[in-house]
Amino acid sequence: MTDAAMSPIPPVSRAELTRAFWKIGWLSFGGPAGQIALMHRELIDDRGWVEEDAFLSALNVCHLLPGPEAQQLATWIGWRLQGLSGALIAGLLFVAPGAAIMLGLSILYTLAVGLDWFAALFLGVKAAVIAIIVQALIRIGKRALTTGFKRGLALAAFVALAGFDAPFPLVVIGAGAIGMAVAAARPDWLGVKPAMPGVSRPRPGGTIATIAAWGAVWALPLAIVWLTLGPDHVLWDIGMFFSQLAIVTFGGAYAVLAYMAQEAVTTFGWLAPGEMADGLGLAESTPGPLIMVTQFVGFLAAYRDAAPFTPLVAGIIGAGLTTWVTFAPCFLWIMTFAPWMERLNRAPRLKGGLAALTAAVVGVIANLALWFALHVLFREVRATGGGIDWPVPASFDWRAGVLAVVAGVLLFGLKRGVVTTLAVTAGLGLAAGLLA
Repeated sequence: MTDAAMSPIPPVSRAELTRAFWKIGWLSFGGPAGQIALMHRELIDDRGWVEEDAFLSALNVCHLLPGPEAQQLATWIGWRLQGLSGALIAGLLFVAPGAAIMLGLSILYTLAVGLDWFAALFLGVKAAVIAIIVQALIRIGKRALTTGFKRGLALAAFVALAGFDAPFPLVVIGAGAIGMAVAAARPDWLGVKPAMPGVSRPRPGGTIATIAAWGAVWALPLAIVWLTLGPDHVLWDIGMFFSQLAIVTFGGAYAVLAYMAQEAVTTFGWLAPGEMADGLGLAESTPGPLIMVTQFVGFLAAYRDAAPFTPLVAGIIGAGLTTWVTFAPCFLWIMTFAPWMERLNRAPRLKGGLAALTAAVVGVIANLALWFALHVLFREVRATGGGIDWPVPASFDWRAGVLAVVAGVLLFGLKRGVVTTLAVTAGLGLAAGLLA
């Protein structure tokens, strides 16, 4: 493994690293921006373990990689301080608390589903999710859509997904390819700066060995499922689907949620549209990356097709498998590219691809907001030609509409946090259900 010691920094023991990321893991609420700010405060401002320039440079490269950038940044910091063992400590502790809480909430969800009070409570959660996604759309749009070309890409991505039901992976890959091509000819369209002078190049042999080792780690549970249960079992479908999702998760969890929801609901039939919104609400209220919502989907999918296990055992296995194939690739990316960080951070075509992809993600999130709003605010949504979903006006749920407005006022007007907003709207939904 390449030596992680790249510059003079205070020596950090594994015990110190463990304590720091144990704390960060339990406090990492607020999405990637809040999580990155938390790590900056704890590890740079308070402890001085990483230089500011190195932190920002690594963050830039993490934006280039698929998967949750905050978790990958945590993994890189661990690698920088303690090599492989540090990467495992930091990366695992960043997600472990949220994964444990999400598993517990998923179990409670299956026990309470079907109860009137539970449905009323989660009506408030679903309504809040609409406002939360709109907030993310506005925040990311302000940051990403800095040129007319980027705004055009965002609009094109939205139209392709919402109007023509284009495959999400095709939209993501296409946007990245367009960005790389445009960066070579007109980098100003994407706001990409000229190339910097060349830097040192790590050994390719070490990179290939790292890819092989971590690829085997990623594939291990899939091989076990294939050998013991076969390719027709739901666990194989779960492992393969979320492995594919891990490769195209650019731009954060919101970018793939609509695609994941549509596949899980329509293609596989693992859960209902409203349940997808429930899972997102649960993930928003727990520490760790928002992509942890995949664990909720994997739990329900296996729980409802449990043979030869009991439903609870199958659900736990499904949740564990989903978490494994969601985050094992993150370790693969970081352990592979960490030695190349400086070189990648100076590659204008890669930056152009990322800039275009991030712009397209704004259109993807707009499609997600529309999809969730239709399925939460209307009890009946009909698919029409061309992949467009059209709501039945008579099925409008006025309670969901009122709760969504309340959530919007809390988030945008009163500047309350996500957890507070979820708690208030869930409580109002429960009260409305009890009074009905």
